[in-house]
Amino acid sequence: MKNGRIAVPSLAPGGLEGERAGHFGHCDVFTIIDVEDSKIAGVSTLANAAHVQGGCMVPVNLLAQNKVSALVVGGIGMRPLMGFKQVGIEVYHDAERIKIRPVVEDLISGRLPAISDDQVCGGGQH
Repeated sequence: MKNGRIAVPSLAPGGLEGERAGHFGHCDVFTIIDVEDSKIAGVSTLANAAHVQGGCMVPVNLLAQNKVSALVVGGIGMRPLMGFKQVGIEVYHDAERIKIRPVVEDLISGRLPAISDDQVCGGGQH
């Protein structure tokens, strides 16, 4: 990724040295990483909106409104995945690592795969 805005579901307080949340819809905050010329240009956090049953589109709309272009998840349901695709946010997958920085660095360098439909979860199990 040369330019764009990455969101990573995070445990509070978030940030580049923080830890990822296991389920994007229930995370405390999103760590937002601005990328310019394949380098980290800025880091901020965005509080997640309240997640209500069936409200999977709430974080989709929140991230779209904040001009996010890529999302890194450990797991996601089909409905929000389709929502992200509809708003033009690419979804990438890494289920192994807890720390935010190495996952972001891998995405910027092109080493993180886009999520595939067979990696989608059934909702709420993560």
